[in-house]
Amino acid sequence: MPKTRWLDDEEQATWRGFLIATKLMMDRVERDLKQHSGLSFAYYDVLSRLSEAPGRSMRMADLAAACVFDRSRLSHTIDRLARDGWVRREDAGVDGRGQFAVLTAEGAKVVRSAARQHVEQVRTLVFDRLDREQQQSLREISALLATGMADDAALTRMGWPEQ
Repeated sequence: MPKTRWLDDEEQATWRGFLIATKLMMDRVERDLKQHSGLSFAYYDVLSRLSEAPGRSMRMADLAAACVFDRSRLSHTIDRLARDGWVRREDAGVDGRGQFAVLTAEGAKVVRSAARQHVEQVRTLVFDRLDREQQQSLREISALLATGMADDAALTRMGWPEQ
């Protein structure tokens, strides 16, 4: 059995700092989205990605990848959003393979309403605290970490920005 490569004190401090910062940020985003718009972050993520897609529509498999959901979780999420009238499912065409998730006009209103506050919060929590060089470093570090956990094709489906 290989020897365990324990974290030294600096590595431990970096790891814990990263965990605390990301957890605090996502907890705040989740809480504020629910408070201001009644949406969970997962719902907002799905609705916003559909709002940005051509024709406000995406193949379910691509949407699952973009939101980093497994297909089952996405299917349940789409079912709930469809019950609220914010999305609908459409068959993917003549081959009958797969489905599209389509943002409805009501869903577009919901995500548009939530987006203003959400974007302002993202600016406050991240971009207002970092200068351009730090933002670039964060982007590069995020890319390095993500590419270590997903291949290029998966990152492209997730909507990962070109470097």
